Amino acid sequence: MSEHRRKPPQSPSGGRAAARRGGQQPTPPASGGRRAAGGPPAGSPSGMPSGGTPPGGTPGAVPGRPPGPPGGVPSGSPSGPGGPGVPYEGRAAARRAAQGRGGGGNGNGGGRRRGTGGPGEPGGPAGRGGRRPAKKRFIDYPRFGKQGWRHWVPSWRQVTALCIGFVGTLVGIAGIAYAMVDIPDENKAAVAQNNVYYWADGTRMVATGGDFNRQNITYDQIPKAMRYAVISAENKTFETDSGVDPMGITRALFNMAKGGETQGGSTITQQYVKNSMLDQSQTVSRKFKELFISIKVGAKVGKNDIITGYLNTSYFGRGAYGLQAAAQTYYGVDAVKLDPSQCAFLAALLKGPTYYDPIGATNIDTSATAEANTKRSTQRWAWILDQEVKYGHMTATERAKYTKYPMPQGLKVQAGMSGQISYLVDTVNNYVTTHSSPKITQKDLDLGGYQIYTTFDKAKVNALKKSVEAVRKANIKPGGSHKYLGDDPDYKGTDADSNVQFGAASVVPGDGKIVAIYGGEGYEHNEFNNNANTAGVPVGSTFKPFVLSAAMMYGTNHSDGKPITPDSKYNANDLLVIKDHDGNVVLDKENKPFRQKNEDSIKHGYVTLTKAMQNSINTPFVQLGEDVGLPKVKATAESVGLLDESMATMVPSFSIGTSTPSAIRMADAYATFAKSGVQVDPYSVTKVIHNGDQINGFSRPKPKQALPDNIANNVTKVLQNVVENGTGTKAKALGRTAAGKTGTTDSPGGTRSAWFVGYTQQLSTSVVMFRQDTKAKKLLPMSGTGGNSSIHGGDLPATIWTDYMKAALGNSEDPGFPDASKIGEPQNEPGAPSPTPSMTTPPPSPTDTATTPPPTTTTPPTTPPTTPPTTPPTTPSGPCLPWDQTCNTPTPSDTPTTSGSTGGPGGGGGNSGGTSTRKPGDGG
Repeated sequence: MSEHRRKPPQSPSGGRAAARRGGQQPTPPASGGRRAAGGPPAGSPSGMPSGGTPPGGTPGAVPGRPPGPPGGVPSGSPSGPGGPGVPYEGRAAARRAAQGRGGGGNGNGGGRRRGTGGPGEPGGPAGRGGRRPAKKRFIDYPRFGKQGWRHWVPSWRQVTALCIGFVGTLVGIAGIAYAMVDIPDENKAAVAQNNVYYWADGTRMVATGGDFNRQNITYDQIPKAMRYAVISAENKTFETDSGVDPMGITRALFNMAKGGETQGGSTITQQYVKNSMLDQSQTVSRKFKELFISIKVGAKVGKNDIITGYLNTSYFGRGAYGLQAAAQTYYGVDAVKLDPSQCAFLAALLKGPTYYDPIGATNIDTSATAEANTKRSTQRWAWILDQEVKYGHMTATERAKYTKYPMPQGLKVQAGMSGQISYLVDTVNNYVTTHSSPKITQKDLDLGGYQIYTTFDKAKVNALKKSVEAVRKANIKPGGSHKYLGDDPDYKGTDADSNVQFGAASVVPGDGKIVAIYGGEGYEHNEFNNNANTAGVPVGSTFKPFVLSAAMMYGTNHSDGKPITPDSKYNANDLLVIKDHDGNVVLDKENKPFRQKNEDSIKHGYVTLTKAMQNSINTPFVQLGEDVGLPKVKATAESVGLLDESMATMVPSFSIGTSTPSAIRMADAYATFAKSGVQVDPYSVTKVIHNGDQINGFSRPKPKQALPDNIANNVTKVLQNVVENGTGTKAKALGRTAAGKTGTTDSPGGTRSAWFVGYTQQLSTSVVMFRQDTKAKKLLPMSGTGGNSSIHGGDLPATIWTDYMKAALGNSEDPGFPDASKIGEPQNEPGAPSPTPSMTTPPPSPTDTATTPPPTTTTPPTTPPTTPPTTPPTTPSGPCLPWDQTCNTPTPSDTPTTSGSTGGPGGGGGNSGGTSTRKPGDGG
């Protein structure tokens, strides 16, 4: 290094640092205390601390002593910095001394902070970080001596210790849990309690349940094809895995923690554990317990025992638990005799019997129809067989033998579930599973222990059953002389009294409770479909009151915002060309003008809607529905109690009953008219108790004003006329004030369904009659049934209704119905003849059977209604009502609604049935 870069030689006396120390004022020692660090002993001749500078003297000089050599006294000399014998500590110590901080070494460096002392003294030096605590802490957190964010950040030693401690705790807890759980015993899970059902008066109806329909079998009784079918479909690595899917468990826990849908185990081992646990609650704690049991089972139980236990505890539907019960239930054989094709079918059921049993389960989910279930089951059956080939459990040659789907046998009747009891329990269970909170599943009900209180009146149930059976016995004689009388060659010579079915339901207006149902002849007669609570049968003309209600609420496209009244006139001629809401001619499938057919070919001309309802003429209501707007008609039907899922496609014949609501829903909808527009959803359960706790979800549904009271009362007045003078005159035999409507659906070949729905103020009841191919789920024609060329709602259904209502109402008073006030002036269809005004004599009414075609155009009357309807309902959504002054949307005349204008079915608005569209838990 060059000379000019070298540091200048330091003064042997300590240089500038010593000079700075010397320039500090001495700190006089406290009386009886120690001297200041670096100073001379108390009482020294100079009276100054070492290193002090006398006035005018040399830095570092001491009075009475000769001055030192230039540059100061060498470090370590008796008079040097730090006192005798103290080595020089460098510039750092000098800076600390100059800044007044403790020196940190044998008291050198001059002054120090208050509270700090020399080595070995309390409050001694703590280095640059400040003071040390008087006593060392066990956990140094927050960290002493660190400033800012470092004060709160743990050291790596602390982080390591925390992780080790956490993992150790988890291991300890897991070890304890593992040691405490027991391996499940499927025999314990086979024990179930009874469910007890009660009538409305609190007396016991029936007790069902008890031991499961299950018989455990051993490993060698399980066909190899069944084991491989299950493994191929459910858990392909079963024979080699540890029995637990950690990722699956994690997903299930996470999903439950965030409130999502519950999930089951992913492996056969986990599913076996879940099946065997009596506690079926979907909670995180139960899931953890299941995990530990699964780990223990996977480690200590052999694979043969696991798959045996799994197949002995799995639910296959139809009340069958375990493979042996499933084999007997579906194929009538022992499990050991199942062939590979049947095994693949049963393995498909494990995916969920509700959706894979070909008999269907529309009482649980409307999408689980027989047709849809058969399709799903067939696809999964074939897929399982293919998977067996793929994973080497079956040869391709053997697979080629099984090309025909192994359709199982029909349902079997459980003990105590005969007659109407089976349908009552079905209705109640359906209501429980769809309304309970927390949700009660069908499997929960199978485990039993529930006390279920129903709305069913025993006397009324028996009266309804008696009325149906009396009509059946007197008129329906399967295998007798009643042959098909229609013109369909496919049915020529067939027995017209075979497969005849009835359904009925009775609901209290203003309350919604279902007091009676008739679901069929009983499970013991192979009638497994609950005809009171399932859809699929079109309601025909019993839908027309909903069209009239909508017209009175909304008006039409030609009424200038004024409501249509029962006295408004419409063209009632047969084969009338129908125009849509915009005035365009509706076209049929052949792109020709669609002509609506009546049951007769009479040229009625223009008739009032009261007259059209009385004689159940189709054409006025088909055109009226288009004029009102089919979406408004649908909204009105929903508001009074029907379900969106049961509504048919909105083509012109929608207005005359192509929809397929259940008998329960039709009785409830007419109950809305009976109660002056107040609608209450139907219900069949009042209370459910399990283990002493009452389950939520079964309070009475809240009433709502679905229609203005005067509109509902006007509908009732029109339907009273149907009973007094129209197609429902058989109901006059009731001997009290009643209202009702007949309904019949026609298709090529004859009538497919017949309804009568009627009510008093106390009770609303619907009755339906139809023929059905139970296997194909297809409605059959009723021409010739009961010896009649044609069956109508005013025939056998009206007779059943009348006989039942007599017994159900007994000697109770007849309150009649509220008076219906006038809604407004009639708003006739364009083209209807208008009477000549007269101040003295009212003009004669045009004949209802005019044969001369009326004019095609005329100006609609514009006279406003004299009596506006009452407060509009709160339930229907959509367009504003004509009298609603608070609504900001245009009136119906300003906002035309276009319905399906590409055509629609004719033939009286009927159809041939269809799949069930009933909402799960409809009315029960």
